[in-house]
Amino acid sequence: MEPDFLNAFAQPTAFNQLPFENDIVQGEKKKVIKPTSRNDPKLEGLQVLLMDWINSTLKQEHIIIKSLEEDLFDGLILHHLLEKLGSLNLDVEKIALTENKQRQKLTVILEAVTKCLQVEESQLKWSIDSILKKDLLSTLHLLIAIAKHFQPDLAIPPNIHVEVVIIERTAKGLKTENAVEYITDCKETLEDQSNTDAFDELFTHAPDKLEAVKEVFLQFVNKHVGKLGLNVKDFENQFADGVILLLLIGQLQGFFLNLRDFFLNPSSETEMFHNVNLVMDLLTDEGVLNVPLNPEDIMCRDVKTILKILYCLYSKYKTKKRED
Repeated sequence: MEPDFLNAFAQPTAFNQLPFENDIVQGEKKKVIKPTSRNDPKLEGLQVLLMDWINSTLKQEHIIIKSLEEDLFDGLILHHLLEKLGSLNLDVEKIALTENKQRQKLTVILEAVTKCLQVEESQLKWSIDSILKKDLLSTLHLLIAIAKHFQPDLAIPPNIHVEVVIIERTAKGLKTENAVEYITDCKETLEDQSNTDAFDELFTHAPDKLEAVKEVFLQFVNKHVGKLGLNVKDFENQFADGVILLLLIGQLQGFFLNLRDFFLNPSSETEMFHNVNLVMDLLTDEGVLNVPLNPEDIMCRDVKTILKILYCLYSKYKTKKRED
């Protein structure tokens, strides 16, 4: 059963950071980057990369942008960019001052983009409304799609993802759900792909060996968290809230994880979600985990996901005892 994240933004202060909530009509869904995820250095780096690319491309036009949200919403920069990159002659006014004119201009521009990319409308991750309303997530998806088509050699970093909140207005009020969305492509190394295939093979063709594999990993985990007076016996349940994984990572990587950074005794699914997201961030930042995994699968007690995480840690730190 999928975890319920309806309490994720229950605090009034969190909703105060989502100013568009009053614009959502009944039955409509909107997705936005969570405020806590907007300051992610990788996300900020991606924005700088895209701004530098646009400024370099439009240098001869003496155009300089400083904000993806504030400078692209009216279609002017997108118009110049498509003309420069794709030699597209778009039948639109150069400058659109009113919202109605901007909407008309964006309609022509985005239709041209869709035609060039040969993408079905149902597959688009942006819309006229979302760009007009300066939605960063939609703007990023649009720019990356343009860059990949017209300048495929642009070094866009892979595996950049953000936490998002999906908001829906129902007859009973606002309903929210947390999710993780990848902005750039998920790429696995050949070794990661091989490891993933190996676990698929284990579950499909050698389920009788599964318990032995789990036992090896439990011994590895307990060897390190045992120093903290902990003992893991229940493979399916004791990893679900992220606590054991966080403490294990701290022991393996030799740092103290501040108790203010995670929930030692999580009492809600929101707190569990925070913990497992922190697990993913720590593993990714340290280069331990290169294969994209869904944090929600940990909370759902997905054995294969937990095995993949423990395998990555085991592969890197299995000689930790001799190094200490």
